[in-house]
Amino acid sequence: MQNKLFTLFLAAFTLTTLHVSAIDKDDVKRVKQLKAYFEQVITEWKVPGMAVAIVKDDSVILANGYGYKNIETKEPVDENTVFPIASITKSFTSAAIATLVDEGKLNWNDKVRDYLPWFELYSPYVSENMTITDLLCHRSGLKTFSGDLLWYGTDYTREEIIRRAKYLEPAYGFRAHYGYSNIMFMAAGEVIEAVTGKSYEDYIAEEFLEPLSMNRTVPSISQMKKMDNTATAHTDKEGEVITIPFLNWDNVGAAGLLNSSVQDMTQWIKLQLNRGTLSGKEYFSKEANHEMWRAHMVQEVNAGSKNLWPTTHFKAYGLGWGMNDYYGKKVVGHGGGYDGIISYLGMVPGEKLGFIILTNANSLLYYAMRYTILDAFLSEKDGKDWSKVMLDYQKKRAENQQKQEEKLAEERMKNTSPTLHLKEFAGTYGGKMYGNAEVTVDNGQLTVQLLPAEKFKGTLTHWHYNTFRIEFREFPSLPKGSCHFILDKNGAVKEMKIDVPNPDFDFTELKFLKLEQD
Repeated sequence: MQNKLFTLFLAAFTLTTLHVSAIDKDDVKRVKQLKAYFEQVITEWKVPGMAVAIVKDDSVILANGYGYKNIETKEPVDENTVFPIASITKSFTSAAIATLVDEGKLNWNDKVRDYLPWFELYSPYVSENMTITDLLCHRSGLKTFSGDLLWYGTDYTREEIIRRAKYLEPAYGFRAHYGYSNIMFMAAGEVIEAVTGKSYEDYIAEEFLEPLSMNRTVPSISQMKKMDNTATAHTDKEGEVITIPFLNWDNVGAAGLLNSSVQDMTQWIKLQLNRGTLSGKEYFSKEANHEMWRAHMVQEVNAGSKNLWPTTHFKAYGLGWGMNDYYGKKVVGHGGGYDGIISYLGMVPGEKLGFIILTNANSLLYYAMRYTILDAFLSEKDGKDWSKVMLDYQKKRAENQQKQEEKLAEERMKNTSPTLHLKEFAGTYGGKMYGNAEVTVDNGQLTVQLLPAEKFKGTLTHWHYNTFRIEFREFPSLPKGSCHFILDKNGAVKEMKIDVPNPDFDFTELKFLKLEQD
């Protein structure tokens, strides 16, 4: 294909990472074009740094870094720079379960309670009948990301997080609708530990990381911090790109704790494309691979998707993998979202093609790169300018957010005051699912501290009546939200409700009733 975006830069770059003799000449040309494109888009998107690798026919035809690991130090990214890969970890979790199925130690449709007798959700029927497959394909009945504040930034253990999930309310019928659940994958990790007697981290390392020589892949942010050549997370704050510290994700376990480089991840891609066998060693069977890559939960192809991707007719989730069709080919992949680090791993098994994209900013750049790579290998005609498409989408999303802020300002009742003295709002609030929060008064300002999560300390600024604006300063990626105090019939505070509109965490799930003081 002769993509207009690529040909502008074709002559300016050399194939420093290619072994040309082992690669089809058309692939050499594609990679030249893609390298030029990557140099272009990192500037367009103002993303500090990224790394990309492409595997074709068992050869690594590209493994490069672009931009900077840290916008302040200007150290360059390379193919060995380590990034959190977040939810791409889920593919390792399903593969780990696959090894146990192959060994006859469990079955895909075994009940979770066979291994975790304490497992409990919103319904006795669901608790009793939830299977390992249910855990791995997001059909629990919970809505997407439900309960994620139970683990995000908290000091709760994995088991305690899963135990607290019984208080989450379902959004759908059991097995009736797709709802992406990190907590169910955490439970799958606990099943692995129950069966093997080994920690999730140790099992993944022994079964995959060590034999695959993925020496720069570690299952902990704390371990990553001790390594050299690591990426720094970034976000946009009031129009400026800033660095943000890593939050420890150790308690998320099997849902998203791995950190890796694109060079290491080429080994994982090769293993997947070879259906579980690499260099003569079988890690999991072809039958298990089929089970992971078949559709277990159908997803909607909405009108927006049909407009942008007219050759996509189905979307589904397998076991630790998402799937769709594109230009008549099956695409298997998974994204990863860590605050300030966004990633995507994609494969086209029928073409023996796989790629990994790691970026160190909160942006949709990976989407533009994902479809540009797919177009380069799958489309016989010029592809869309995906960078422009996604930049326009991101701009419109920012404009809509601004309009919402303006609408909120218009609805504000000005020149009002709280109906109580600030000290009467102070106290301890709590609920069974999340735990407690403490409201205090300091120098005439209210502060909310979520006790399970030290960094979730919010400053309250009066908005109108008994509603305050809340800002969690330790999380610049989160917008400002609202904190509303509800009074009982006697005029005393009985409940606090927090709402921070964002696509990742539902603060309205947190119940905070004011507790009696001793």
